[in-house]
Amino acid sequence: MGNTGGAFWLRHLRREVQLLLDLSVLGSAFVLAYLLRFEFQIPKDYVLHGLIQLPLVVLIQLALLALMGVYSFVWRYVGMAELHAFVRAGVYSATPILLLRLALPDRFAPWRVPLSIIVMDSVFAFGGVLALRVLRRALYERFEKHRTGKNGPSRRKPVLMIGAGQAGLLAVREVQGRSDVGLDVKGFVDDDPAKQDAVIQGVKVLGSTDDLPRLVKDLRIDHVVITIAQASRQDIRRIVEICYGIPVKARIIPALHEILQNEVEVSRIRDVDVRDLLGREPVHLDEDELRRFLAGKTVMVTGAGGSIGSELAQQVARIQPSRLLLVERAEFALFDIDREVRTVAPDLAITPLIGDVGDESRMRYILSTYRPQVILHAAAHKHVPMMEFNASEAIKNNVLGTKLLGELAGELGVEVFVLISTDKAVHPTSVMGASKRIAELVIQDLNSQLPTCYVAVRFGNVMDSTGSVIRIFREQIAAGGPVTVTEPDMTRYFMTIPEAAQLVLQAGAMGHGGEIFILDMGQPVRILDLAKDMITLSGLKPFEDIDIVFSGVRPGEKRSEELEVSGEHIAKTRHPKIFIGKLAPHPSAELGQTLERLAELLDGRHDNQIRSFLNELLPEARVKPTRDTESQPPVGVPPPVAKTGGRALGTLGLTGASGLNPPNMPGR
Repeated sequence: MGNTGGAFWLRHLRREVQLLLDLSVLGSAFVLAYLLRFEFQIPKDYVLHGLIQLPLVVLIQLALLALMGVYSFVWRYVGMAELHAFVRAGVYSATPILLLRLALPDRFAPWRVPLSIIVMDSVFAFGGVLALRVLRRALYERFEKHRTGKNGPSRRKPVLMIGAGQAGLLAVREVQGRSDVGLDVKGFVDDDPAKQDAVIQGVKVLGSTDDLPRLVKDLRIDHVVITIAQASRQDIRRIVEICYGIPVKARIIPALHEILQNEVEVSRIRDVDVRDLLGREPVHLDEDELRRFLAGKTVMVTGAGGSIGSELAQQVARIQPSRLLLVERAEFALFDIDREVRTVAPDLAITPLIGDVGDESRMRYILSTYRPQVILHAAAHKHVPMMEFNASEAIKNNVLGTKLLGELAGELGVEVFVLISTDKAVHPTSVMGASKRIAELVIQDLNSQLPTCYVAVRFGNVMDSTGSVIRIFREQIAAGGPVTVTEPDMTRYFMTIPEAAQLVLQAGAMGHGGEIFILDMGQPVRILDLAKDMITLSGLKPFEDIDIVFSGVRPGEKRSEELEVSGEHIAKTRHPKIFIGKLAPHPSAELGQTLERLAELLDGRHDNQIRSFLNELLPEARVKPTRDTESQPPVGVPPPVAKTGGRALGTLGLTGASGLNPPNMPGR
């Protein structure tokens, strides 16, 4: 209580000091204007007039400063945004004084301020109060440099900033305001000819990226910082390759839109990561549509502790549902995501629920008790080689679990059910891919029978998800290698986890029922190139410091993805990164018999019979049987990699199951 009271009085004391200083400046400005107007020899009559006018003018000016919000500004952060308030206060305060000068008759001469004094006083007065604040900021920054410098690095590292735009300006301003980061900005590097030799925030543009080798050598640069707002992956890759050849370490700041949404801190400068080299354009969402879809509703996320489920939960929390249900069967994963979401949305009603989607009594209790309006079904077994050795579990979780939860959703009045599917469902060669394809058929069948709107969203690999190739490569590099790649020419499509989650929500909001939405995965990346990039970014040389070995294709993996599909069954949506697959649903009676047969095979744990049955059910499937002597998948081998060679959306194309003709993607 004592500390709180002390802070209260200190705050008010500071305001009183500000007010007294402003009164002094405003009064002095008025006197100075009179002195200059009469060349420091004011006639006696005007001395009296000035004494009468002084309190009126100062009172009007002080009132306008308060009305413009000047006294709510923090002095040490005053900048261009605050300048507008001072200009408006100056103009608005001069207006009534000018009207009095023009409207009052001569007998009120003592109240009529001369025009020249009005102009000079406005400039001096508001320039003076602004100068007070600029001085306050300068003193604060100098004090902070001195204070933090005592505990900061004894030697500041010379750096170059690549990119002399707004992001570079913000970064340099932050560096200059803090000495504890230990950086000495020697200059900017920018490829824009118009910026050459320009000086920004006191820092000169020294040349283009072609001059980097010379500048690094001449200035003995420790590392460079990429400060290009929304830099493309091609730009970042080119700069990193230049730095690698010099050699000098490259670091990066986040994209400009990220900086502007948060307090800018140099501590956010980080090493260039492989995600920067695989970077994709920011996702643009229809916020109004998402709010209509989720805001004020009870939303349930299954598999909430997984990579996609956890990101979905955090994205949903930002849209302010009435309640968020986190369903997860792994206790520790549920604990983690519950804590993370409460950090993002502390005021949101969050209910963590341990449960398995295949447990009918538990799922019925959750749905009947909490009555979710939207279900985002991300719970699934997803690792391809692992599911080759656990085919029964893949079918039980991915197919029958989806069917059970989907039926309960329709029975208990859920409005929208969104299934998270995968590109592995296209011409599946694995049990996991086939199980997700059947799950899509289940969703379409339920949509034709129940009032709930059922949709599926299909996409490929997400960066840094659990068990992803990036995580495995990172662990292998940290262990000293070797890095294991399946085959030299295998490629993959990558999305970031937030991008995938955002597009899933957007697709769910767009669905009318029965659609399979296909996300644009961008351009394919060769896994061998990915391995080389990660080794290089670790400061090592591929095949020298860290070896790369080729392990061959693992069980269930594809050597290549079929891309020759026809465009007549793929429809564009109003979102440029979301397409709709036009698929005729599987006959309901046949699907029911299929699921009954799968359940029978599960009881006997006949994994090879399950594989054979999947091939019969899905004419396009090529699921291979396994030998009983095969055991665990190779340790430390990256997850499946799809060899492709065409348009970016090809790996997400639709199959010819159920007698459908294989379609092609539209030209891009």
